[in-house]
Amino acid sequence: MTGRVHGKIALITGAASGIGKACATHLAREGATIVLTDRNGGAGAAAAAELGLPHTFIELDVTDEAGWVRAVDETVAAHGRLDILVNSAGIGVLGDVERATVDDFRRMYAVNVEGLFIGCRTAIAAMKKTGGGSIINLSSVAGLIGVPDLAGYCASKGAVRLLSKSIALHCARAGYGIRCNSVHPSFIDTPMVEAMAHGMAQATGDLAKVRTQLEKAVPLRRLGHVDDVSNLIVYLASDESRFMTGAELSLDGGLTAQ
Repeated sequence: MTGRVHGKIALITGAASGIGKACATHLAREGATIVLTDRNGGAGAAAAAELGLPHTFIELDVTDEAGWVRAVDETVAAHGRLDILVNSAGIGVLGDVERATVDDFRRMYAVNVEGLFIGCRTAIAAMKKTGGGSIINLSSVAGLIGVPDLAGYCASKGAVRLLSKSIALHCARAGYGIRCNSVHPSFIDTPMVEAMAHGMAQATGDLAKVRTQLEKAVPLRRLGHVDDVSNLIVYLASDESRFMTGAELSLDGGLTAQ
């Protein structure tokens, strides 16, 4: 343990699995106290139990504003402050502009954009009272470049990119000491990407071929690992990145460099 975020209090959404869980584990290892949140109460509680005390779990549907207020209020009541917010919760549904349903589009916006917006606003109210903090929003390379079969996902993750910049500028000009940055991974080996791969494989039934195609699309010729993302999250959460705000960081194995 190097203590890069020693003494900081972090709230992480989508922390029951995938990137969110990896971030919780890594930040805890570096000295932060973690409040894990997820709409999956069983898996979230199990993830918190793996970390042990003082780390805790609060069940949270990110689309519920009252739930956000409760989660942040409980965090501040228990720990006196909130220093780090990692908005990792997100969903993705396959569908090009002709096949995507309006319901799927709205559901992705509700989780990926509106939920993140509510979370940032609620966290800012707490952070500005104690001298600042770091907000890290998980977007995607699909928020930087177009993907034909991900119309709604691209739209929602593109919104996260510019919302993050707006938040960063607002907080900087208000003198809150709050930084906000967005992270844009490509294909990371997570349950969400696995579900997308299964959807893509429905036509042929060849999941292995789909995974190979995803790997070949990345210049480094592999899927990313959750630790690849959590390494960057720790940097953005720490004071090492104190002069970085409003940035968009690609973590894509060279995909967007092409």
